[in-house]
Amino acid sequence: MTSGHAPFEVDGVRGVLHAPVGTARGGLMLTHGAGGNCEAPLLLAAAAAFAAAGLAVLRIDLPFRQRRRTGPPPRDGGAEDRQALRAAVLALRTRADAPIFLGGHSYGGRQASMLAADEPELAAGLLLLSYPLHPPKRPEALRTAHFPRLRTPAVFVHGASDGFATSAELDAAVALIPASTAIVPVAGAGHDLKRGRIDFAPVVAALLAGD
Repeated sequence: MTSGHAPFEVDGVRGVLHAPVGTARGGLMLTHGAGGNCEAPLLLAAAAAFAAAGLAVLRIDLPFRQRRRTGPPPRDGGAEDRQALRAAVLALRTRADAPIFLGGHSYGGRQASMLAADEPELAAGLLLLSYPLHPPKRPEALRTAHFPRLRTPAVFVHGASDGFATSAELDAAVALIPASTAIVPVAGAGHDLKRGRIDFAPVVAALLAGD
């Protein structure tokens, strides 16, 4: 493949495919958070960094975002979104060499991790940008029930000022995962990771090292 990106639509999977720069090393499927879409600046920056490292990167819109441009996902929509992620990984496999990685921002990352817990052979690794460990100001409502079942290596990118998880809370939660893990902190950043300057070099290195 040569560098560049183009619209992608296969079997209901809609997004943008970034071709890898230089020697192809695999693929990465990325999706958005509850309030965003695949054009989110964070996903654009991540796609550029991983494409430069030799991965074909597919950014997709989840089904709820395909149906309407704004608004959160329905409370009962998680299963549908996970099936869309699975379909996207399979579609990416036809365009990129192995290994194939899976990830997303916030809600999208959570759904990716739940899918990986159910299907550990689906992806070689997880990229979880601002994992929503619990709702803001509700630290007792942890979203970690599937963590002990995760056999897929995972890289967490975490803003130091994220209201969905303190650094200590995330450290404790990640310890529940039996697979190899890495946490890449972003100083000064909140849940959207906008206020911090993300150096994607260690993120790329951590994800590829876990394969």
